[in-house]
Amino acid sequence: MGGIPGTNATRALKQAGIAFSEHIYRYEERGGTALSARELGVDEHAVIKTLVMEDERAAPLIILMHGDREVSTKELARQLGAKSIQPCKPEVANRHSGYLVGGTSPLGTKKPLPIHAEATIFDLPRIYLNGGSRGFLVGLDPKDLERVLKINRVSVAISSHRV
Repeated sequence: MGGIPGTNATRALKQAGIAFSEHIYRYEERGGTALSARELGVDEHAVIKTLVMEDERAAPLIILMHGDREVSTKELARQLGAKSIQPCKPEVANRHSGYLVGGTSPLGTKKPLPIHAEATIFDLPRIYLNGGSRGFLVGLDPKDLERVLKINRVSVAISSHRV
């Protein structure tokens, strides 16, 4: 495996003077946060998914969610005053963020996107989120993330229905 990738996300963190750790793991298609949490030996609740979604006007947005929770798109739409919200198709998400799905980071996106985050993420001492490449996470204090990004806190988490 090569070295740590230099990505738009890590450049954004360095530029902002934010301390972060870098974690490479073996990426698997559809492995999701369960895989990365297991590979890193951390609680899946602290692994944060970066999801690119859109409203009924196809306006894109990012929602950050705990790895072990799902987003209630109905509740998110209600809290944002939208008629509906749904996940973007992967190729649309890639176009909006500039990242490949599976490697999407809220940091260093191709164009600025509104960022919403589950409020309870900021209760954690440390979170792990995508560093801008598949199989690469960065660990940091969520309050530092909030300092770098303009984040709107929401409460839209629902339990994952995993077997």
